[in-house]
Amino acid sequence: MVADRDRPQGGGGMGSVEHFDVVVVGAGISGIGAAYHLTHQSPGKSFVVLEALESFGGTWLTHKYPGIRSDSDLYTFGYRFKPWVGPPIATAAEILSYMGEVIAENDLARHIRYRHRIIGASWSSETNLWTVEAVRGDTGETLRFTAGFLWMCQGYYRHDTGYTPDWPGLSDFKGKVIHPQTWPDDPGIAGKKVVVIGSGATAATLIPNIADDCAHVTMLQRSPTYFFPGRNVDELADTLRQLQIDETWIHEIVRRKRLHDGALFTRRSFEEPEAVKQELLAGVTALVGPELTAEHFTPRYRPWRQRIAFVPDADLFRAVAAGKASVVTDEIERFEADGIRLKSGKLLEADVVITATGFELSVMGDIPFSVDGRPVDWGDTLTYRGMMFTGVPNLVWVFGYFRASWTLRADLIADFVCRLLAHMDDKGVSKVMVEPAEPGVPRLSWIDPENFNPGYLMRGLDKLPKRADAPEWQHSQDYWGEKDVFPLIDLDAPEFAYGGARVKQAAE
Repeated sequence: MVADRDRPQGGGGMGSVEHFDVVVVGAGISGIGAAYHLTHQSPGKSFVVLEALESFGGTWLTHKYPGIRSDSDLYTFGYRFKPWVGPPIATAAEILSYMGEVIAENDLARHIRYRHRIIGASWSSETNLWTVEAVRGDTGETLRFTAGFLWMCQGYYRHDTGYTPDWPGLSDFKGKVIHPQTWPDDPGIAGKKVVVIGSGATAATLIPNIADDCAHVTMLQRSPTYFFPGRNVDELADTLRQLQIDETWIHEIVRRKRLHDGALFTRRSFEEPEAVKQELLAGVTALVGPELTAEHFTPRYRPWRQRIAFVPDADLFRAVAAGKASVVTDEIERFEADGIRLKSGKLLEADVVITATGFELSVMGDIPFSVDGRPVDWGDTLTYRGMMFTGVPNLVWVFGYFRASWTLRADLIADFVCRLLAHMDDKGVSKVMVEPAEPGVPRLSWIDPENFNPGYLMRGLDKLPKRADAPEWQHSQDYWGEKDVFPLIDLDAPEFAYGGARVKQAAE
């Protein structure tokens, strides 16, 4: 049947099918952005956003641990079309409120179906359509949708579980083990000895936010991470507000300034890594002194091989300096009843262990995909600019940046998708695929480990699509290059193959 675009929730059993021009998967920061861009750039396209959770927000909805906040500024993590008026580093609640405003201001709620967990997606070359099956979490019924195009905005990790290593003796530990991604209503940390395993943005956020509740909290890290402590203000934005400049202008000016500074910092991290390293360490040394910096806050890798976490108002380092928190750099030998035995031989006593040890990688939401009855193994595909894949028609995946805000790439991809859909209409076709102009190109891992190597990617590289040497066949991680390249992508270049005369979808 023809899409009912005004109906807020889907209905019907397996006997009925709803058709949309585009199905967007996920109502997180990327999915809401996709809905906005379809509304404004492709107003003639019908679309639906399918979200497994009970509301919008993705990461900002599922993560409930104390202090949960962004680790990049909202002038660039926020959408380019919606001015950000709060502090640069925002709480989950502030981000959800911002996203809610985008939904309300653009009448997007009518396009979103919550509690719709997708259980399969299959492409048919006979109809040039995707068929998507989803189970409603509130009723248990299975629904079916068809779509001319799939826009995958579900992110890159599993929302229902985090990554916890299988340490020896873990079952012997008498205390409580918590992963931040599944934070309980009552963590039971009051007056307890707490150990947080990990040294990334999650650990840096959690520790100062629970330090006052615990008897003591210790960050146990295998190796140090780079941090950038600073005030959670933007002086340029504040000055412009004092001058009563319009918020739209402020957003654009501050956004450009931050992107300019980010480009310079990234370039310097490659061209003069030692100077950048010393600058980062100097900021930490000013807060905790040279001895602690040398022992616990000096990474073994050059800056930007892993994400650098901004620490607003230096709260982590202030907790350490005040003696409320401490840092231990060592490796885990095994768990024991009363704590963690380290490879140095020391027993780190603990009542509660918090495993801030990262994500479980999820490629395409762990959804089973098939093309003409053949299962898709994403590890066998080659990626076109990190968003399209050989052998898989009419599908785009949003995978953001590591060294810049995720949303920057979501916006670029949205422009590309809307332009591609219009181009297909102009050509009168219903199918697009990507293939290298030269067959048999050497295939490399999704990302060069020498360039960027966070644990969740290294653990799951075999599941991710492959890249090639040519720039169009990889995810460059370079926003400052892609922002100029993406608008100029030639949609009639040899990499794009079109087919299938466009036929108006008949009612079923």
